Amino acid sequence: MPVAETDGRIALRIRWMPGLGLAVWPDAPAEPGTVLGDAVDVPAALTDLLAAKRLRHTVESAADGGVRVFHAATGLGVPSAVEFLDRCEHLRVGGDIAYFRYLLAGVRAYIASGSVAPSTCLVGGAYEVRWVPVPTAAWHSWLSIANASAPAAVPTANGAVTDFACEVLDQECRRLLATTGASSPIPLIAGLAERSPALVAAEVGPRSLQAWQDWVGTAGPGKPSVVMRLHPPPEDEDAEHGAPPAPPDQVRWRLEVCLRTAAGELAPVVPHRLDPHELDAVTTELAVAATTFGELGRAEADPHSLDYLLTTGVVDDLLTYGAADLQAAGVHVLLPSSIAAVTPSLSIRSQQTPGGGSRPGFVGLDEISDFEWRLALGDAPDARELSQSDIDELAQQSGDLVRLRGKWLRAEGAALHRAAAFIAAQRAMKPEDKAPTMAELLALVTDADGALPVPVTSVSGLGWLDDIAADGVFAPPSIAPPTSLRAELRPYQQRGLEWLTALGGIGAGAVLADDMGLGKTVQVIAMLTGNRERSPDSSPALVVCPMSVIGNWHRELSTFAPHLRVVVHHGTGRSADSLTADPPDVVLTTFATLARDRAALAALPWTELVVDEAQHVKNVHTAAAKALRAVPARQRIALTGTPVENRLEDLRAIIDLVNPGMLGSASKFRARFAEPIERDRDPRAIARLSAVTRPFILRREKTDPTIVPDLPAKSELIVRTNLSSEQAGLYQAVLNELHEALADTGQGGPRRRTVLAALTRLKQICNHPAHYFDDGSGMLRRGRHRSGKVELLVDVLTTLIAEGDRALVFTQFAAFAELLSGWLEPVLGTAVPVLHGGSSRDQRDAMVARFSSPDGPPVLIATLKAGGTGLNMVAANHVIHADRWWNPAVEDQATDRAYRIGQTRNVQVRKFVCVGTLEERIDEMVASKRELSRLTLSTGESWLSDLDDDTLMDLLALRDEAVSE
Repeated sequence: MPVAETDGRIALRIRWMPGLGLAVWPDAPAEPGTVLGDAVDVPAALTDLLAAKRLRHTVESAADGGVRVFHAATGLGVPSAVEFLDRCEHLRVGGDIAYFRYLLAGVRAYIASGSVAPSTCLVGGAYEVRWVPVPTAAWHSWLSIANASAPAAVPTANGAVTDFACEVLDQECRRLLATTGASSPIPLIAGLAERSPALVAAEVGPRSLQAWQDWVGTAGPGKPSVVMRLHPPPEDEDAEHGAPPAPPDQVRWRLEVCLRTAAGELAPVVPHRLDPHELDAVTTELAVAATTFGELGRAEADPHSLDYLLTTGVVDDLLTYGAADLQAAGVHVLLPSSIAAVTPSLSIRSQQTPGGGSRPGFVGLDEISDFEWRLALGDAPDARELSQSDIDELAQQSGDLVRLRGKWLRAEGAALHRAAAFIAAQRAMKPEDKAPTMAELLALVTDADGALPVPVTSVSGLGWLDDIAADGVFAPPSIAPPTSLRAELRPYQQRGLEWLTALGGIGAGAVLADDMGLGKTVQVIAMLTGNRERSPDSSPALVVCPMSVIGNWHRELSTFAPHLRVVVHHGTGRSADSLTADPPDVVLTTFATLARDRAALAALPWTELVVDEAQHVKNVHTAAAKALRAVPARQRIALTGTPVENRLEDLRAIIDLVNPGMLGSASKFRARFAEPIERDRDPRAIARLSAVTRPFILRREKTDPTIVPDLPAKSELIVRTNLSSEQAGLYQAVLNELHEALADTGQGGPRRRTVLAALTRLKQICNHPAHYFDDGSGMLRRGRHRSGKVELLVDVLTTLIAEGDRALVFTQFAAFAELLSGWLEPVLGTAVPVLHGGSSRDQRDAMVARFSSPDGPPVLIATLKAGGTGLNMVAANHVIHADRWWNPAVEDQATDRAYRIGQTRNVQVRKFVCVGTLEERIDEMVASKRELSRLTLSTGESWLSDLDDDTLMDLLALRDEAVSE
């Protein structure tokens, strides 16, 4: 039951809690979590402010006999606390409420006198601009009286009275300014009138804090102005005679207590020369200082003065936060200028660059045998480096404040000590333990793992790492295009040639990840040609690619480098022995052939290993991926337009193919990079991964107008179509079966297979009932279309053919492709070829050549897997995705068969979607999170099987708008 009023007073108690606000609790005990209005009769004037608040905090008080009592309380912020006290004006209140009303009135009177000023304060680790009282004698006198007159229930030892007064003063100043409507174009000044304090940049805060306090401190004549001045320890006389200096923890710093004279000069305090009133004022300020910076209360006192003798550790704390706190409390501190603030940096020097081996000159890929770390005071090129004795001296000290060669230095985060300890540990390692791999060294140079105590700002004698340390970019030297190359390289292709050649020169692998259609093949051919002009006796290059693009490689090598001898290692008549008897310049083979001939091809010497469409071997456990890793080559090059097709593990697999071990094992990569990036979008993990991989990945996109300024425009359309009544009935029947199956199927593999099978059937139904039944039934029924999608496809193709255009139609189903071809040929009156996985190499080459000819067929249908990569189809200026593969990267690859270099007409891309079905719902999901889907969506729709039953059924449900009228 609510507590009645006590003697006519409201039965509420309050206390100011620094950092929390005004704590309010009922006079009688109440359970935590209780609504305040249920525990006490709240006066009508306070009902809307307090009645609905829950008692979520705990306040401790002392009862008679010193027994501690805990109260369940609620909290009010500063604005609400002021309003609460104002509303209590006509109420009968207890002594604690009356006391805080007295404090509020005193603060308002001080504001009215004009004795306030803006200042910078350190609050919770951030610098804020706030209103503060000018520390006049009147202010200090009023605070002293206020603390002395506080009721017994209001503790003052924790500085609660001063904290309340300062918080209320800042709030009231802002409220008064806000009511005037005053504004300023300067954000910092405008922030003084806002309800929340304006933040100040971290690098500005300490300087502005000192400037504000120095200015505010000029006020208050008539009261002794205490200034505390820090003096470094005197020079060790024994050290001057060759003896080792005293350990830092044994020296003492003098914090001298001074008074500022009327002339503005500082004079040390001599206690016996002060009159009683002056001595009382000085000791009062020192009590404030000891309360503010608690270490002073525990510090050693000088028996002959009021000075403090501080250890180095205490001085470290004084410099870190104590001085700022004392300044905020009105106690001025002068710090010695002889303490130098330094920014230490690391550098690496190599005495020799290793050569020989399989990758001569590539420092760190194999190992570094002779290098050392250096430590400098500063990050400028001419910064003074420290000797071994300096490092040993620093390694024995701790904290931000250290002594070196008799001078005191300060670096935040104990950086000097940690850097010295790091170098000492490195130098103590055995040579065989301190030789890092290339990935480890690169991670150290770029601090990709955040493992270094201070950054590396200089690398010398390590070749290409010198440049990477300077700006994070591997800048290759300029070279002339090969004279025997029959191609004019675009500027960005010339840069690709230089980059590939430079990485090959140091034995490093490369991932050329330009967008599809930007000419990755011609860049590699230019590199192979240049390498053989410089070294005619080089071993052959091995190019491994899908069978669908072998013909393209052969044609482009014949076109751009006809002087190179090219052998296609494929088919029944192939022989690895012939490659040894009469070595060609380039050998073309497929992933499947390489896996079968792994032993024979791995036994041959290769200068370059080029892996085209490298995303096909992202699964490192396949036979093809293992065979690629078994092939020895001086340089490995991966070509892919989608380095991250589904997840970041794809990127690790491709990087590991060209530079084995660079990103560590799959488990370490997943913990260090993949999970933080894919799950949390962690910017630090992204930055670390970029730092390590950037030198070895070259990616240019078509969206950059400086890359291909003459590439025509591309427009993308989502074409929506309805289901027929027959399709809608079949769709709902499959949903009903899935609902029943989910009820009987547990988790894991069986459920996943059930969901994926249902998804396939639903997509087949959206295509056409004949595709779903696979019964050879007709495309029409009673002269009407059975599929809204096929009906719309016929209309689109008929229109564009009439306009003289040509189209690529993609589907993920080979059966649907054949069904469409058989239907479209008589309707369109032209042949409609189909390119799918069952087509032989010769059939594919002939089909592509026929389609690319001026009199070729106007439409070609291809499956995504067979026709989505490696083909040049610029004869088409329309791309139609008849059904969807819910991975934007895969669809983009297919689109780029037509939208690539050589395309002269604008390209229109249409993506068919059946409204009210899973096609539309998933299209919306992918469109809203396209960038994230590039990293996180699993292959195809397998990610859908992980949804819970309700979410899955809601996603697949048939909407009313799905069926056409």
